[in-house]
Amino acid sequence: MTRTTDIIRTAEAELCRPWLRHMLSAADWAAFAGAAATESWTLLAQWADTVQVHALFLNSDALSIVPVSTPVDSGRYPALSPYFAGAAWYERMIRDLWGHSAEGGTDGRPWLDHGTWPLARPLASRPEPRTIADPLQLGELDDPSEAMILPIGPIWDRLGEPAHLRLTLDGPAIRQAEALLGFAHKGTLTLMRGKSPRAAARFAARLSADATVAHSVAFAQATEAAMDVVAPPRAAALRIVMAEVERIAAHLDTLTEIGRLADAPALRTLCGVLRENVLRASDAAFGHRLMMDCVIPSGVAADIADGGPQLVLRALGSIASQLDALRRLHDGAALSARLARLGRAGGKLAASLAVGGVVGRASGRAFDARTVFSSGYGKLTPRLAVRTGGDAAARQHLRLFEVEESIRLVSAALDSLPEGPVSMTLPQVSGEGIGCAESVRGDIWHWLRLDHGQIAAVFPRDPGWALWPLAERVLENATADDAALIRASFALPASGMDL
Repeated sequence: MTRTTDIIRTAEAELCRPWLRHMLSAADWAAFAGAAATESWTLLAQWADTVQVHALFLNSDALSIVPVSTPVDSGRYPALSPYFAGAAWYERMIRDLWGHSAEGGTDGRPWLDHGTWPLARPLASRPEPRTIADPLQLGELDDPSEAMILPIGPIWDRLGEPAHLRLTLDGPAIRQAEALLGFAHKGTLTLMRGKSPRAAARFAARLSADATVAHSVAFAQATEAAMDVVAPPRAAALRIVMAEVERIAAHLDTLTEIGRLADAPALRTLCGVLRENVLRASDAAFGHRLMMDCVIPSGVAADIADGGPQLVLRALGSIASQLDALRRLHDGAALSARLARLGRAGGKLAASLAVGGVVGRASGRAFDARTVFSSGYGKLTPRLAVRTGGDAAARQHLRLFEVEESIRLVSAALDSLPEGPVSMTLPQVSGEGIGCAESVRGDIWHWLRLDHGQIAAVFPRDPGWALWPLAERVLENATADDAALIRASFALPASGMDL
């Protein structure tokens, strides 16, 4: 039987730092996909350019990253979705943006393109003007004559990212769930092409507001890898401080929303106040409540403000003093009963979809990019906690653990903050690089190719690519009354996937 190592060993490789990218023929691409599925590899991301399709795989046993590519022949390439269910979403995105069709794919419907763009296939070498607006396409129902449909979104009952969720009901039970995204499409890939990494960084920072630091770090690391440079030590330490502060604020935001939906006003109020304190400290220390545009390729935009470390530590100290109270609120009979067994995600399914972050670790997938691939943490060594329950209660307990752990990491990083510059001059070179960062929802990956210092091609992978397919499956075992709380427990994003 053909093995992945046999195919990779004979493939031509192109320089892509820090991992070589392997060029596969169409036959080898299909054979590699089959072998990777058999060997329990994980598909992390899939994207394209005008002439090739690319995929990023994780060999979980060796904890190694393997990028592969195949040429597009007459607008077609072999599909990965028969082997990896999550690939169907990527293949729909590739067809919408570049016009490449996945031969043998499991789902050929549009996704990002809702039929309103002035151009079809906007990233193709020759985009075509649209003449007829195509209607949105949702999947076929199992039995449309008997179906009761509950449409939710894309505008929700509070300020949030737009996403449409169609629930097919059998009484109160959800028989089928399908998500439709793309309402927050920004044309990010087009906006980034042709610009310098410094100019394009602002678009990476705006992919997802509550993961702006994580996306900025992954983009900066991809740029630095392509240029074969390393950010100054002080900048690397400040990136850690910002990333962990962002994680704390985002977890508190999720806890606040769950308190609202689960009718736990004490939890909602306490977490809301603590999050506001963190945002104010971030504004004073870094000049922005969300720390947007604070991380740039080559380092950080500016040093932490005078007195900033003390303000951050004071805000985190107030959280640390309330952690026991938060745990008691979660362990109370009413809330714990509400969250137990709610939205349970199986470990095998979570692993097959490359689900990371709290959702993945609550389902037994012990993966955290900070402990394997993210640079800069060094001796800080983030501690990893894993649960196997896979339900909302397990996710909540992990969020509280991660808040406490992030407080420790921020304190340690500020205590050992090195002296020196916070940025450097970038060379005007060509190259290709991949960067990653652990966000509040899981691992983020950015790939880019530079042509004499300008971005020729780019792709960011947000954790939502894994979370939404998992949520669809989990919702099929729930009731309509629980749908909103399950969505909040998964902290489902939309903007980062809408590109």
